[in-house]
Amino acid sequence: MLDTLTRLGDTGLSYHSLDRLAAAGLPDPARLPMTVKVLLEGLVRAHAAGDATAESIAALAAWPATPPGGVDLPYRPSRVLMQDFTGVPAVVDLAAMRSAIERAGLDPNLIDPLAPADLVIDHSVQVDSYGNNESYQRNIEKEFERNFERYALLRWAQNAFHNFTVVPPGMGICHQVNLERLARVVQVREVGGVKVALPDTLVGTDSHTTMVNGLGVLGWGVGGIEAEAALLGQPIFLGSPVVVGVQFHGSLPAGATATDLVLTLTQMLRQHGVVNKFVEFCGTGLSSLSVADRATLSNMCPEYGATAALFPVDQQSLRYLEMTGREPEHIAMVEEYCRVQGLFRTDQAPIPAFSETLELDLTTVEPSVAGPKRPQDRVPLGGVRQSFFLASAAPAPARTRVGELGRFETEGGQPDDITAHARVRGESDEPIGDGAVVIAAITSCTNTSNPMVMIAAGLVARKAVERGLTVPAYVKTSLAPGSRVVTDYLLKADLARDLETLGFYTVGYGCTTCIGNSGPLATPEVEASVKNHNLNVAAVLSGNRNFEGRIHPLVRSSYLASPPLVVAFALAGTVDIDLTSEPIGTDLDGKPVHLADIWPTTEEVGKLVEQCVQREMYEKEYARIFAGDEYWQRMDAPTGATFRWDPKSTYVREPPYFLGAPKVGGPADIRDARVLVMVGDSVTTDHISPAGSIPIDSPAGRYLVEQGVPWTEFNSYGARRGNHEVMIRGTFGNIRLKNVLADGKEGYWTVVLPEGSPATIFDAATEYQRRGTPVIVLAGKEYGSGSSRDWAGKGPRLQGVKAVIAESFERIHRSNLVQMGVLPLVFPAGQSPSTLGLDGHERYDISGVEKGITPGQQVQVRAVHPDGEVTEFDCTLRVDNQTEVEYLRHDGILPMVLQKIIAEHSPKVAAAPA
Repeated sequence: MLDTLTRLGDTGLSYHSLDRLAAAGLPDPARLPMTVKVLLEGLVRAHAAGDATAESIAALAAWPATPPGGVDLPYRPSRVLMQDFTGVPAVVDLAAMRSAIERAGLDPNLIDPLAPADLVIDHSVQVDSYGNNESYQRNIEKEFERNFERYALLRWAQNAFHNFTVVPPGMGICHQVNLERLARVVQVREVGGVKVALPDTLVGTDSHTTMVNGLGVLGWGVGGIEAEAALLGQPIFLGSPVVVGVQFHGSLPAGATATDLVLTLTQMLRQHGVVNKFVEFCGTGLSSLSVADRATLSNMCPEYGATAALFPVDQQSLRYLEMTGREPEHIAMVEEYCRVQGLFRTDQAPIPAFSETLELDLTTVEPSVAGPKRPQDRVPLGGVRQSFFLASAAPAPARTRVGELGRFETEGGQPDDITAHARVRGESDEPIGDGAVVIAAITSCTNTSNPMVMIAAGLVARKAVERGLTVPAYVKTSLAPGSRVVTDYLLKADLARDLETLGFYTVGYGCTTCIGNSGPLATPEVEASVKNHNLNVAAVLSGNRNFEGRIHPLVRSSYLASPPLVVAFALAGTVDIDLTSEPIGTDLDGKPVHLADIWPTTEEVGKLVEQCVQREMYEKEYARIFAGDEYWQRMDAPTGATFRWDPKSTYVREPPYFLGAPKVGGPADIRDARVLVMVGDSVTTDHISPAGSIPIDSPAGRYLVEQGVPWTEFNSYGARRGNHEVMIRGTFGNIRLKNVLADGKEGYWTVVLPEGSPATIFDAATEYQRRGTPVIVLAGKEYGSGSSRDWAGKGPRLQGVKAVIAESFERIHRSNLVQMGVLPLVFPAGQSPSTLGLDGHERYDISGVEKGITPGQQVQVRAVHPDGEVTEFDCTLRVDNQTEVEYLRHDGILPMVLQKIIAEHSPKVAAAPA
């Protein structure tokens, strides 16, 4: 046993010193990246508790050397963070496990979180009301009305489980609440009567959990299934970490924001390739970036594909802890611990030895947006118009704006009729056409955690109002701050009034437009115009996701932008404009107003931030963070050790995972399987997992109608994640899904084979299950990228999918498939469905798993074409360690945990005498 426990000065605490590893003959950890040091400390602490081997410590201490075969690197985070969309299914599963334990005759309290968990209800507010000072009240009333059953479940969980806290609705976005209050940078745990200091680490059920990396806290997003396992004490197994260092030089130029920087970084890292890698920032340029700036960069880590994106703890971290109201004695302890543990960064410190190192000169960053379909597609501000037409597969005509929005002349002076325009009935009777901005939303944790860009947005609004500029009536404007502190400092700066004058009233404190909770467009007439004229209209939002079909079903193009640019595009009313040269509008005297005329200076913004963002605001708002408002406080909720399932509920149903006899012994070989879905590259969890609104004519919509739910009360897929009947029907239900088998028809369509009869994917899956026919999925590169959604794994599994064969997988989704008992298979290098001549109409045999699974083994695939021709190829089974083998042996991670608990606590039957 390594002797690493050491006193931490005069704090009364102890800690496991990494310096003692060198004294034990292991490599000196001083040279390691901070990311590796944090993971190494976790192994050292686990070893002291008997949960990790000395071989694991030695393997990671020797980084970047690859660990010897058979040596695992278990990771046990110090806590778990959940939001309600992904947290509700996790609570449903835990409640179902308690019901199963009770049916087994055991104490249901055996199912209880072993790691502390915080659940923040932030994903359920929808922008139904906007543009007036009653919007927030109306939206939260509607939120409680829609989600009463879900919230009752969470109130039950808050009382039934230990180590489990709930932040009620209306308090803020989980990532911003985590950054501003829940994160401690250094945690304290009592182990065997000794108080031990340790790095604050976590996993979260939202992929943007990485936002807290900006404060020096290592954490990342996992699927809800994986988070449940962490709650129940199961380790997460890591491969040898690849750590990409990004060295910053200089500082941002005037006019550039942290949003512009993150879009530049996202494009750079996507081009370099950091999927499944850790990113760590270094260099003297870090000192010019506040924690709010850093959090913006770390938040979008999933968009550039990395596992985490860590900023080391330094003086900026301590300054942020002080500003946000953390206790002075805790801040002093954080600094002392990080310095003695080698986790504190200074400008003078040497750059760690990274797997790879990239450099970025901050002075080169320019105002940018990203879109119109992917967050990594950065566009300089002056190139937005061209990017829109390129994505639309239509040339951008050379033309000059001549007056009211939407009217142009071509170079020859003739009216431009390339863009179909439709008149919209409204106060100003303004026309809309292709490129019209119908949604302008300051939303999401990406930017609302950053006072600099929020104050800048307010100043743009103030200057626009002073010049008499207005927002067209067809633009739906909204402001959804990540915490109530944002409202406090906007009010103190007297900027809330200017934002509201342009329509940016607060609609709620939660994740709204970025996840598809944008609500209807401005008016029914706007929606009718878009539909009737097949317009390609746009959304501009300060979020982190703009995948096709995500923001609103009628919006085909979406651009990510900083909050001040959201205000600017709202004023312009179109993305068919060059804001660097064309006027944004005209003032009260008829004079043109350019963006430069209303853009604030860095000094203006900085002065207001210094004056108006105050520690007392954080202390006041977070003193009541767990109490909730009057709606939460007066809400009835069930009590008791087990949850009372309501068979009539359309929100919360007992899932089928634990019903029936458990399956043990591993997966069988697959015979005569049919392809349910065949897709290309970059298919995201938005395409796989149900998300956004529920179409009335979809399988899920028809189910709700059958249950007596009126269309006006459908709510969203996210809100109904606790009901597997809805979610199975919505799996692969994205209206923009391009399934090769659907013969060019977008959406939730496929064919039933061998007949070739068209059907919805859900109906086809149901028919295949009736016939006893297994089904598989064929896919291209980066299958399952995007948000960490457990239903992207659960849904296909419940539809009968036995295997997914892809060219490559995104990290979280691959893990979720394994945890649900689905085989993730990778085509041979350089091969794909097209190179192998596969079109999805074949019958498939998959052999080589029935006799036992080993990590990374080869699996034989035999595809029989309709004409009898046979294509054979080997695939790699992406099962990465022995623990994942056990998941497949037990038909999934949750059945495995449940079976172990039942086996450990069931009465032992004495053997009969010989």
